[in-house]
Amino acid sequence: MKIILSRKGFDSTAGGVPSPIFPDDRMLSLPIPDPKSRISYQEIRYGNHSLGDLVSQLTRGRVRPDTPAHIDPDLAYGALPRMPGWKPIFGQQGAAQSHLRNNQVGPGDLFLFFGLFRRVVEREAVHEWKGDARPCHVIWGWMQVGEVVPVVHSMPSEYRWAEYHPHFNFRDVSNNVVYLACRDLKLGGRDTGLPGAGVFDRFAAARLLTDPGSTRVSDWLLPAWIYPKSNRKPLTYHADMKRWTLDEGRARLRSASRGQEFVLDCDEYPEAMGWVADLVQRGEVRMMAVFSPSCRGKQVKLLLDGLFTGITLIDRKLVPRRGLEPPRGCPHMDLNHARLPIPPPRH
Repeated sequence: MKIILSRKGFDSTAGGVPSPIFPDDRMLSLPIPDPKSRISYQEIRYGNHSLGDLVSQLTRGRVRPDTPAHIDPDLAYGALPRMPGWKPIFGQQGAAQSHLRNNQVGPGDLFLFFGLFRRVVEREAVHEWKGDARPCHVIWGWMQVGEVVPVVHSMPSEYRWAEYHPHFNFRDVSNNVVYLACRDLKLGGRDTGLPGAGVFDRFAAARLLTDPGSTRVSDWLLPAWIYPKSNRKPLTYHADMKRWTLDEGRARLRSASRGQEFVLDCDEYPEAMGWVADLVQRGEVRMMAVFSPSCRGKQVKLLLDGLFTGITLIDRKLVPRRGLEPPRGCPHMDLNHARLPIPPPRH
């Protein structure tokens, strides 16, 4: 399996500002503007709210509610109305897709999406940046690849549900593909009991990439096992050992400012499997599709840490870290058996 650290969402270039971390630690990755997209910010939902007003406030009107948005990766079921057959989806093309192809990224590999975030405050129903808060890189979502689909003019009818996706606007572009999520997240061949894609609803220090003690957002503080020693192939775009240092059991990395996709081969770094499992297990997950055979096709509301999110029950069940019993409509199913088979968080 390969892990791909994939840079996505607003930043100083695309969108012009970071994505927000709210005062209650909820976080939201904002999709970048895209003049060719068919979907505007005001059409995208976050809980009971539209993104239109939020992006307008945070950009001081530079990005308007009716600005088209490049909603990619698209991981949250409740963000838009969905056609039957919808799956979490991510598109890539050009040089970035060539990099993924050259590193043989395909089914079973895992994208960890990260982006630039900063804390906000709310005053009189208006969001603005917290003055003393620094921007930082944070992992905000994941997607395990189930299928890689080239985007061409004559797409099979089974992918009609995906035609809203921005990469379907580039059918004349060569080397343009979409990655579709697998149903279940599997690590080391074992079913984790979690979906193949999801969004972390809340900030957690375990998913912070930026070194808290540095003034540079690109200075990362990582687990020591990722340090490229013993002739192991380093994280792509980071072969220059001058970027790396080991310091008191942690790896420090001056991460590349260019490049969207950083690939790590877990065959050379088997410790990565436990790290990923811990990241997901610690997450307050806002997931798009919760699966339960006894509730197939029903619309429900789940309360996830104070945030109501509309979801569709399809085939399996989802359990956040603290546990969640299903609503009464799903006959008293005990979900404890679905927890990840890993040790509890360290104190």
